[in-house]
Amino acid sequence: MTQALITLDENINRVLNMVKAKYDLKDKSETIEFIVKKYAEYENEPEFRPEFIEKNKQNQKRKKYSC
Repeated sequence: MTQALITLDENINRVLNMVKAKYDLKDKSETIEFIVKKYAEYENEPEFRPEFIEKNKQNQKRKKYSC
């Protein structure tokens, strides 16, 4: 595991403490890890343009599947 010494301003420190308390995390290290994992999940979710979604829906309506 990597260790890092970081400097936080007062506001960021306050936010970390709020997240730590809300999710019952044991320390700020775990809190930072939690926040980074949530961010990674959020960024890795594919977002499709509305035009693509609409075009895909239209294509699905046109196709008829038979067994």
